[in-house]
Amino acid sequence: MMSTYKILLVEDERDDREALYDALIDLGYSVVVAEDGIDALVKIKGTQFDLILTDFQMPQMNGIELLREVKRDGQDSPVVFISGHSTVETSVEAMRLGALDFLVKPISIKAIKEIVEKVFERQADCTHAREVSQDRYHLVTKDQDMITLMNLAKTIANSKASVLIQGKSGTGKELFARFIHSNSSRRSKPFVAINCAALPDGLLESELFGHEKGSFTGAISKKLGKFELAQGGTILLDEITEMALHLQAKLLRVLQEEEIDRVGGNKPIPIDVRVIATTNQDIEAAIKERNFREDLYYRLNVIPLKIPVLRDRGDDVIVLADYFIEKYNRIDGRSVKGLTDTAIQSLKNRRWRGNVRELENVIERAILLCKGEVITEEDLFIIEKPKIETVQKSYIPLGSLREMEKQLIFNALDETRGNRTHAAKILGINVRTLRNKLNEYREQMEALT
Repeated sequence: MMSTYKILLVEDERDDREALYDALIDLGYSVVVAEDGIDALVKIKGTQFDLILTDFQMPQMNGIELLREVKRDGQDSPVVFISGHSTVETSVEAMRLGALDFLVKPISIKAIKEIVEKVFERQADCTHAREVSQDRYHLVTKDQDMITLMNLAKTIANSKASVLIQGKSGTGKELFARFIHSNSSRRSKPFVAINCAALPDGLLESELFGHEKGSFTGAISKKLGKFELAQGGTILLDEITEMALHLQAKLLRVLQEEEIDRVGGNKPIPIDVRVIATTNQDIEAAIKERNFREDLYYRLNVIPLKIPVLRDRGDDVIVLADYFIEKYNRIDGRSVKGLTDTAIQSLKNRRWRGNVRELENVIERAILLCKGEVITEEDLFIIEKPKIETVQKSYIPLGSLREMEKQLIFNALDETRGNRTHAAKILGINVRTLRNKLNEYREQMEALT
């Protein structure tokens, strides 16, 4: 049965071209043949191929030149090179430009089958991932300020300019970063996110820039950093203001030179990555306090986006609540229809210090607690009932400071089961002082008897 996948085969040697064509047809793929690079460019115009399988050494235009033209034309078709021989330099250059693999002739039918299936399997995974991502990172709003931001994000999506997204926790900064990536020409390439506050400085440097084998204790093999993993795509530097100053200096160089240095490396590595940074802090205050480099701020802040807090987004609270009800109905297999009027009013009145993230958590919980078809005010758990204070034995009425002091000492001794050393630590005094106080109380008792 013929596959829906379409392959462009570019091979200038007739015998090899016919052998590869027959093998691919036998495997069930739709194949278009080009005799050289020039012919390939003609056949690429107006057609999207699922794979370009091309010879490396051809007259007029070699494989590298063809790959450059394909990328320049905006095509994102995966490319696999085949060649009679290869060098490390040519293989590295091919991979740097985005080739998926480099096969050396003679190529067995088994090898062709494996590499083609691998490419299409990866495409299927990416398609599924994009569908999941679009659902998971969906931007929902009717607020005009948010719509303006989204339109700006779409406008600048295809540029390589750095973006700095500022906003309180839970407002959706990462969603905006993914929104920019998914609307750019880099959407078929990796989106790699790293939280700068989640790792210690030493580990963060290795995670960002990679390291060579033996560069430090525990570096048992070479490791690619996030920048290399994001090659051709987008990297999100979350909580950028938490990055140490010496790493800020290295990041500044990356932005200026478009190359990174692995830890323990001896030569720079060119990169093509779009950088998006986010922060929930006052970055200008961090600059004044000398916790953030001003020159790095200007490099990152080419495109500034400031996301408003949820309470300033008009009717978005209810719009988002409806969206989350639909989402968690699907996830949890429920059939909640909506919210009561009092529940709606409660949502509107809340301050939402945790912003959209807090709202989502509240709705997810309400979906699980809801016993009927609509979410009530009680299901939201937004109204906090006053706690009923019970009178403990430690309670003492207001009186003299001396009596209060005495009661605190006895309470501490009760808690520590008479251990004077521990009681003294709780009270913040030394054991001698505690002993003197107890002697004083004993003398008072003896005087009364």
